[in-house]
Amino acid sequence: MIPKFPDLEAAAHAAIDLTEPRALLDRFAGLTRESGSADERAAGEYIAGRLRAFGVPVVVHEPELFLSVPERAALRILEAPAGDAGGEIRCRPPAFARPTGDAELAGELVYVPSRYAGGTADLFDTPMAAAAAGGAADPVAGRIVLTEGYSMPGSVHAFERRGAAGQIFIHPGDAIHEGICTPIWGAPTHESIQRKPRTPVVCISHGDGDRLIALASRGTTRVGIRTWLKEGWATCLLPVAEIRGAGDPDEFVLVHGHYDSWYVGIGDNATGDAALLELARILHGLAGRLRRTVRIAWWPGHSTGRYAGSVWYADHFADDLDEWCVAHLNIDSPGCAGATAYEEVMWMAEAAEVCIDSIADAAGVFARGMRPLRAGDYSFNQIGPTAFYMLLSNIPQETRRARGYYAVGGCGGNPAWHTPGDGPAVADLDVLRRDLQIYLTTILRVANAPLHPFDYGATVAEMAGVVGRYQEAAAGEVDLSPIVEDLRALRADIGRWRNDAERLVTGAPGDALLGRRLNATLRRLARILVPLNYTRGERFDHDPAVKLPAVPRLEAAALLASAPPALKPFVRTALVRERNKVRALLREARRLLAGPGGTVG
Repeated sequence: MIPKFPDLEAAAHAAIDLTEPRALLDRFAGLTRESGSADERAAGEYIAGRLRAFGVPVVVHEPELFLSVPERAALRILEAPAGDAGGEIRCRPPAFARPTGDAELAGELVYVPSRYAGGTADLFDTPMAAAAAGGAADPVAGRIVLTEGYSMPGSVHAFERRGAAGQIFIHPGDAIHEGICTPIWGAPTHESIQRKPRTPVVCISHGDGDRLIALASRGTTRVGIRTWLKEGWATCLLPVAEIRGAGDPDEFVLVHGHYDSWYVGIGDNATGDAALLELARILHGLAGRLRRTVRIAWWPGHSTGRYAGSVWYADHFADDLDEWCVAHLNIDSPGCAGATAYEEVMWMAEAAEVCIDSIADAAGVFARGMRPLRAGDYSFNQIGPTAFYMLLSNIPQETRRARGYYAVGGCGGNPAWHTPGDGPAVADLDVLRRDLQIYLTTILRVANAPLHPFDYGATVAEMAGVVGRYQEAAAGEVDLSPIVEDLRALRADIGRWRNDAERLVTGAPGDALLGRRLNATLRRLARILVPLNYTRGERFDHDPAVKLPAVPRLEAAALLASAPPALKPFVRTALVRERNKVRALLREARRLLAGPGGTVG
């Protein structure tokens, strides 16, 4: 049962005043908040200034972030089948595409039919068309690829592996959506910088894409691409407000969202910035009634640095996050016009109950959840705190289908996402009020629960289902059944531990040291299970920005059946080693619940 605080929640809801959100939206509507720019700095100073006016303690960090800012691109038809006039085609380069400057890349066009994302869940999928095996006869090699979809890093990297010289992505509507194509999460290291895209990439509208597809189908078509991007290190502002808890102030909930944007970006993410500011004002007024601290952060570098601001914070406050962060809550694109549904809300399995109940109690609707994507400033998975939310309210799926909308990654499902059209009309303050009620309810329940209100048994159940499927895929090659048994035993351990912990806390409500010890055990358990369920790399690193399945260390099991005979022994060897790593982590989790730090009862 998730603890609820009706009087406190009602007071928080009653405190919502849309004056400050409205003022922020008006101010941001005049700021093109490109990271590293004067307008972004003005926005950061505005946020910090309003916090100080409320009396909310704020620290403004000034990190150096590695950014790639698209300036312009040119695409022209150099040679076409008879009957076409050639000429220029409107286009935009994604951030981190290879800049050519004035040196045009010329090449023959090759069309690779693909598909558009059907919804939020598959926005970051790498289409099979991009990942198809190449070889000496691969038609992509040495040519300029034309394909449908957004220039996501998985697709761009896949075509580069196949030898593409350049890439053109056809967006699903008349608008061209700004984006970013690097797989490097945050600032590159001396090793990861090698994964930066090596080809020039441009994006075009659906209508222009149809024209190029028709030309390529009729005969040899040659095009020329030029791209101009401004890349390098820039100093940005990163405001962090802190509302200290009155009971366990070292423990904290991190609430965050980005304040940079494409163009003026009202729906993505000025509405989120307004929500963060109003949350800071309200929670500061309730500070004496908060058990734990709430930190609220506004990130720069989201759009042109692949989450560079949140990565900088994860890197420079890693010890604090590891030891004391209870959970983090991401706020991106709330309060958008027509966004009345909660059908694609992201939460980790252990947070499902607290999210479903908070949305139902605050907004009177039933929410449907999905596994969080590798996106949206979820830069803390490898440290390991539980996470929930990203996008929240959306235009109902049925309405989007009826209007002919296609999948986008923000703005409440409005196709103005990442375009100049994302202006004041995208925001709806009545929707923002309801979303604020949800955020406040969730934050208060997490910040004030005697025991962290997360069901890690549900996490283990999710993992067990996935490992069971991996076991079927690897049958006869690698035995994963020991992990299935480990997970079964761990789930039972978690259930017993939680029951004992609840009994002890109920019996000794004034024993602060007991509560802190039990909650420390829950955070250590999260530091094992969250990275195991969501990451492939080492803790405190940052996995690439590509879609990962649950328990990604064992993903190779799904490759065994289709692996070429010569490759299969190598896949098998890798999977055995990953099995050993997973089992060691699960043993550590079980010892945690049985050892001196975890024993209860």
